[in-house]
Formats: sequence, structure tokens, C-alpha cells
Amino acid sequence: MNYGQIFECDIANGEGCRTSLFVSGCTHHCKECFNPETWDFSYGKEYTQETEDFIINSIKPDYIRGITVLGGEPMEPANQPFVRRLLERVKKEVPHADVWVYSGYTFEELVNRFYKRAHTEDTMPLLKCVDILVDGEFHIAERNISLRFRGSSNQRIIDVQKTLKAYEDGLEKIILSEYM
Repeated sequence: MNYGQIFECDIANGEGCRTSLFVSGCTHHCKECFNPETWDFSYGKEYTQETEDFIINSIKPDYIRGITVLGGEPMEPANQPFVRRLLERVKKEVPHADVWVYSGYTFEELVNRFYKRAHTEDTMPLLKCVDILVDGEFHIAERNISLRFRGSSNQRIIDVQKTLKAYEDGLEKIILSEYM
């Protein structure tokens, strides 16, 4: 996996002060995407163990609320093993940190084991590490600059853990976050 940027002390991509990792690679190609250079899977720098260690250390201070992974597309099948490993480390080594992920895939697409464009063996373990998922492709026709933490009104801010619990209970209901 490659990545385009890492922002420390980012306040735009989730609640509070956080580190944001912009991964490379995206097959959605949303019209008027704010970051089209990250569509290319080889864009930017190689994601290494040193990169991961840097990110983990950047979120350890108490004043850091968490980590956000966006892109590109963190939930592209090629990116999921790397994102999963990072987020599992976050949950183990920095338990105070919350995890936000931005994905053009919807929650329903991600959890559908038959939807091979997004669902892999890493998807469910990865989602179990995510607190907030901002899902859905950016739609220029639904762009709204007054929305908090999302660019278009079709996108949802999902409380992943509550939604996973609802799915486990057979409800298959999306639980929106308080940030919606």
C-alpha cells in the first residue's frame, strides 16, 4: 500500500485533534473528488513498518482524540490488510484513540460477503476496530459545504459498533452517529 499524506493534529477529518492517513488507490473516481491524485495505487510513498510506527506514536499523547483513515479509498481490497493491521494496533496500543474511516463504499456493501468489490476476509475484523464510518461516494449534485465531516448529503456518519451490534441481533439497521 502507498499513502499520499499523513496529517498530525488534524481537526478537519473527525472530532477533536487527530492524525489522518490518506491512503492511495481508489476505484470510485467520484466527479470533483477533492483528492484525485490518490486514485492511483502507486501515488505517494510506500507504507512501511516505520510509517505505521510513526502513526501509532503520533496518536499516543492524551490530547490526540484518535486516527482517521481516508484517501483514496481505505476499504479497497488491496488496502484492507494494511489498514486492518494498523487499526488493530491502534486498538491494542492506544486504547484512548477513536477510529474514523472515510469510504466511498456503503456500510451495506462492506458487510455483504458476496460483494467482492469491497468485502474481503479483512473487512469484518477491520470494521470491528472502527468507531465512526463516513460512508458513500461523494456526489457533486448533493454537495453541501455546511455539512459537518462530509461533503455530500448522501454520505452518512455511522456509529459502527452500534450498527454491527444491530446486525448481529438480526436488525440490519444503520445507527447514525451523534455527529450526523
